[in-house]
Amino acid sequence: MEITQTDLPGVLILTPRRFADARGFFSESWNQRVMEEAGVEIAFVQDNHSLSRDVGTVRGLHFQSPPHAQAKLVRCGRGALYDVAVDVRRGSPSYGKWVGVELSADNGRQLLIPAGFLHGFVTRAPDTEVIYKCSDFYAPECDGAVRFDDPDLGIDWGIEASAAVLSDKDRAAQSFAAFDTPFVWEG
Repeated sequence: MEITQTDLPGVLILTPRRFADARGFFSESWNQRVMEEAGVEIAFVQDNHSLSRDVGTVRGLHFQSPPHAQAKLVRCGRGALYDVAVDVRRGSPSYGKWVGVELSADNGRQLLIPAGFLHGFVTRAPDTEVIYKCSDFYAPECDGAVRFDDPDLGIDWGIEASAAVLSDKDRAAQSFAAFDTPFVWEG
């Protein structure tokens, strides 16, 4: 497993080795022992799988607040996406900063996002499937969203905001300025 630190401390790009032959490939996408040896100690309890039919589908920027905050490990099973994490830990030196990574079925990369970050993605290919692990169970009372196109964040999604395919929840998401973060940086 290749582990690469991004510009946001704790947000990691994981690139599993692929063993390929004429049939296809095999890849170990998560190994708790290997990650603990690298200093990452996360116990995942739920796996999710989404399908986005259209290019330009945006899901996010989502969070789940304490006491059910979630770390996520995101990968692409089919297609391609641009995955984004935004630091929203009050007091963090990188508060409000974001990082984006291209994830695809071809490149096999994964993005590890600790609790305390907003998460979202935009699809780059039709019928994109996203598979992700979560460190806590879904809790609807803790679920929230911040606008993906908020000018205070300035995320370059690679699409015009007016062309984004959004859910009602994401269309009604709050601004970053109105977001009262429940997360605290523990330095």
